Parts: sequence; C-alpha cells; structure tokens
Amino acid sequence: MWRVKSLDAILATAEKKSLHRSLGPVQLTLLGVGAIIGTGIFVLTAAAAQKAGPGMMWSFVIAGAVCAFAALCYSELASMVPVSGSAYTYSYAVMGELLAWMVGWALILEYAVAASAVSAGWSGYFLGLIENALGFQWPELLRQGPAWSMNGWMPVADFSHGIVNVPAIVVALAVTSLLVVGTTESATVNAALVAIKVTALTVFIALALPVLKTGNFSPFAPNGWFGPAGTTGMGIVGAAASIFFAYVGFDAVSTAAEETKNPQRNVPIDLIGSLGICTFFYLLVAAGAIGAMGAQPVLGADGSAVQPGSAAFVAACALPANADVLVCSNEALAHVLRQINFPVIGNLLGLAANLALPSVILMMIYGQTRIFFVMARDGLLPEKLASIHPKFKTPHIVTMVTGVFVAIAAAFFPVGQLADISNSGTLFAFFMVSIAVMVLRVKDPNRPRPFKTPLIWVVAPVAMVGCAVLYFNLPVEAMAVLPIWGAIGLVIYFAYGYRKSHVGRGVTEVPELSPDAPAGPVPPMPGAPAPGSKEERD
Repeated sequence: MWRVKSLDAILATAEKKSLHRSLGPVQLTLLGVGAIIGTGIFVLTAAAAQKAGPGMMWSFVIAGAVCAFAALCYSELASMVPVSGSAYTYSYAVMGELLAWMVGWALILEYAVAASAVSAGWSGYFLGLIENALGFQWPELLRQGPAWSMNGWMPVADFSHGIVNVPAIVVALAVTSLLVVGTTESATVNAALVAIKVTALTVFIALALPVLKTGNFSPFAPNGWFGPAGTTGMGIVGAAASIFFAYVGFDAVSTAAEETKNPQRNVPIDLIGSLGICTFFYLLVAAGAIGAMGAQPVLGADGSAVQPGSAAFVAACALPANADVLVCSNEALAHVLRQINFPVIGNLLGLAANLALPSVILMMIYGQTRIFFVMARDGLLPEKLASIHPKFKTPHIVTMVTGVFVAIAAAFFPVGQLADISNSGTLFAFFMVSIAVMVLRVKDPNRPRPFKTPLIWVVAPVAMVGCAVLYFNLPVEAMAVLPIWGAIGLVIYFAYGYRKSHVGRGVTEVPELSPDAPAGPVPPMPGAPAPGSKEERD
C-alpha cells in the first residue's frame, strides 16, 4: 500500500505510452480560463448571496486566496512532472499507492460532480432564455430535479417542484460526444467560447457598476462569518467554501500537462495567469450584481437561515414576495440586467452563458477522464478504460462512461448542492498536494524544478489550513459524501487495484533509473508472480 512509483519511472512511462502533445501556451491558458470562469460566477453568485449576502465579496477573496496558495504548490509539481494525472500522479511518487488512490478517487468525485453542477447551471440559463426571449414555458416538473433535505443521515427528496432536469441531461451528453471526437477539436471550440464568456462578463460589468447603490451593501454580513448558531455551511466562510468551486478549474490545466508543448515552462505560467485573470473578473461582477439590485438572503417559514437548494429554500423562493430577488434566480447575471432595465442585453447574456458554459463542462469531463486514464494505465483500474480510440486518439470508453454519470447526477440534484459535493473532493486533493510538495523538497531536494514554490514552508502549510477550514464549513451532507465515497474507493482498491497494480506486480513499462540498476529487463518485485505464469495472467 505504501509502494511508490519513482518520478523517473512516471516520466519515462508517460513518454512511452503517452497522449499526443497538441496544446500550445495560448490554448492552455484559454483552457484554464474556460474551466475557471463559468458556473461559479454565472450561477453560484445566487447561492453565495443566500449564504453570505453582500459579504460574499469577502467569500470570493478567501476562496481565491486559498486557491492561489494551492496553485503555487501545483505549479511546482506540474512543472516537475508534466504528465496526466495531476494530484494523483504527484501523490503516487511521494506518498505511496494507497494515498495516491484516495487522491485519484477524490479527483474523480471532484470532476464528475463538478461537470454535473455546471450542466444544471447551464439548464437554468437555457430555460430563462427561452422563457424570456421566446415566451415558451418549459414544463415545470421537467425543468429541475427534486429538492433534497436531510432527515438525520437520510436524504429525502421532495418532488413537488420538479422531477428531472431534462436540459441538463442533453448538454452533458452533447459535450461528452464532442470530447470523444478529440482534444484539439475541443480546445479550438473552447477558445471561441471563452471569448464569448469574457465579452459577456465585460458587458455586465459596464452596465451594472454605473447603477451601483451603496445602500445595497447593507447589512453586509446578515449571516455573520460562520452562519447563525446551529447551522453549517452558512455565513461568509460557508459561502467561500461553496464559491471555491468557481476557482477549481485551474487544476484542469495541470491535468493537461501531458498534452502540452513545453510543459515545464507553460504549465506554471498558465496556472497562475488563468487564476489571476478570473479573480479580477469575479470581484467586479460580484460588486456589480450586489450594487445593482441587492443580495440579501431569503428566510425559511420560521424566520431562520436556510441552505440554497434545500426544500425550505425552494418553498421560500416560491412566495410571490421573493419572485424577483437575486438569491432565488437560476440565471443570476441575466436576471440582474433585466431588473435594471436592460432586458434585451440580459437575454443576450443568457445566450452567451448558453454558448459558453459547455466549455466548463468540457474541461471538467476532460480532467476526470484523464485521471481515469492514468489510474487505468497504472493498473489500479481495468486497463480497458485506458483504451485509445484508433481514429480520434482519445480515451473514448472512460469518456462515455463519465458522460452518462454526469448526466444522471445533473438530472436529479440542484447546482448548489452538486458544487458543495464536488468541493469536498477538491479540497482533499489540494490538501494532499500541499503535503506532497513539502515531502518532495525533503526526499528529493536536488531534482530540477523549472518552477519553485516561493516560501514553500509558509505557502504549503497555509494552503493546507485553508483547505481544511473550507472543508469543515461545507454543509453536513457535502462533508459526509467524501468519507462515504472514500470507503467505496477503498473497497474497489483492495478488491482490484491492490492486486492488479503494475508497481505491485513488478510490471514496469520502462526500467526505473538508478546508478546501480542492472541492464536489461527489470526483475519482478519479491513475491510477485513470475512473468508469463498463470498467477500473473490471473
């Protein structure tokens, strides 16, 4: 369980059985911006306002700061190990197979559920557009999944306001089909969508900031920093834990390292650059939304603070008095423009979101399939998942499996709850990367580092603490998903991965490099079955 795969072996294996390097620095930066700017600012602005009110401005700052520290740790490792696999690969080289499996398993949760969240967010803008621009009323029960609440530790579904989110299913499967066709084609389409998305946000800022009213920022923190007593996942820090979802796309840049030209130079620059560009937009857009129409949370029937997406929240938003408030909108930015007398531009922004949000779904499914690909390449998952399509040169099987899962989750869960669940896996992976970069500084201090994290003994611990604080400020149900998902992962690992692991079986793609390594094939590890024997075939 604690066996490691050396960095030299990882790099050499990737070089021998690798994905095609087709992404240049501009494409990679656009992939990063495309993955980061999306549901977090277009959709989760409303959920963050429900948790923190205007105080969500601080939530963006907190989440962005934690991501910045984590990005610095990621940059060092991504520049040293420019292969697919992201935090999973780094953990395998530093902390051993078991922890690497747990990190990879958490990343699968992160990316797949994140893609579902964005699909559900896209659905809100799609329905708002066709209803406001075309006057078509989508069937009520087919516009969203049920509202979920917890009865003790048992989730309970309320189907009174919705049964299934049909548009979310359609967009998830459409993006999956595009990814099966190929990486280069996907990146080209994404570049155009990023341009549309940035233009839409720029127009929003230009129209919303001039009508900003300082009175809309008061009370600034109606739920305080950590939420009212007896609540979890509320307040400014709780909103930061949710809005963290808006930044996690930068990790997808490092998962694309194996398909990047000159990764030692381009990956670190594009990681930090894409994060900085997106943070700038986030703060301006949030200020515009709050200042233009206010962002105070709605209250439950008993006057208490309620979680976005919960049954109590849905009931509060169904009241006529709350019909037009920001926190109840499924298309927050378009809704703001309509409320300040720009209905046509609001519809155009809705159209831009409809065109652009699929780029985020694309990058999330892209990242998840690459994690699956590398874990299968290491033997921890069935190697059939690592099959490359003979024509399209993409891991088509795992892409299609992922797409079906994404569509199902998007169909039955609201965007805010999906984002919180995704964050639980993300925060765990970032926490482990922060440990890995410090361990590797001690274990292998002389290895070339094209990018070195500055003040590593400050930056990495701050990233660890930040990730832990945000995790424990997620809603209880979101926190509970990670250990349950982890337990399922452990069962799969000990039932399959522990026995089939290439490192454990002594199956090496290339010799591990060391000064006293013998020439020729590497012998199997002690206790491993002999090559070609029945035990090895089994």
